[in-house]
This record gives sequence, structure tokens and C-alpha cells, in this order.
Amino acid sequence: MVAIILLLSCDFWTVKNVSGRLLVGLRWWNQVDEDGKSHWVFESKKMHSVNATSAESRIFWLGLVVCPIFWILMVVSAVFSLKIKWLAVVLMGLVLQWANLYGYVRCKLGGKSNLRSLAKDYIGLQIFKQAMKQRGSEGEEAK
Repeated sequence: MVAIILLLSCDFWTVKNVSGRLLVGLRWWNQVDEDGKSHWVFESKKMHSVNATSAESRIFWLGLVVCPIFWILMVVSAVFSLKIKWLAVVLMGLVLQWANLYGYVRCKLGGKSNLRSLAKDYIGLQIFKQAMKQRGSEGEEAK
């Protein structure tokens, strides 16, 4: 039981910190600030900067979706077969796999909106700078 939980933890860490970054260019983590507040950070790279093929990316996403389904079936099996001692292991597997799925879906969906907001902010700043230059040049012409 302990060995299975340790292997599940190693799988969680590897998928979260290595596979996701290399195969799909996504990563996520929890950061605690000075005030003790917890903040979730979701990061995504552009797909052309990731050194993985589209087939590898699809395999990553397929595994990420199929594994929680497998663990749900195992939870149902453990409950109905009354193997309560294995329920802890199965629930740990479900929680870890679900956390990875949730984190990567948030990265995938949240990364695009963050890039859009950054682009809007940059364009707005450029328009503001241009307007200030024009206003400054009009003021000099009036003198």
C-alpha cells in the first residue's frame, strides 16, 4: 500500500513538473505570498516553441483524461466489493490524477486569456504613448 502511494506521488510529480512542460508547454503550481495567501499560477508556452509532436501532445491529453476515469472505476469497484482498506489508495490515485487534469485544463484555457489581456494592455499602452507624442508635438507647434 505504501509503495503504491509513493509511486502515485512520483507519477503526479513527473506529470506535473516534467511531462507537461516538455510535451504541451504547460505548467502550474501553488505559490504562497508574504501574507500567507495561496495563489495558483498557470503558465503556458506557445506551441511552436515546444519540442513535441502533435501525436505526443494528443497522447499526453488522452492519458490525462483516461487516468481519472480509470480511478473512478476503481473507487466504485472498491466500494461495491467492500475492500475498504484499498479505498484509501484508490482515492489517493483519483485525487492526484484529478489535480493534474484540473491544473492542465486551467493552464490550457487560462493561458490564452492571459495572453489576450497582455496583448490588449500592450496595444493600449502603445496607443497612449502615440497620443502623448502627438499632443506634445502639437503643443510645440503652437508655441
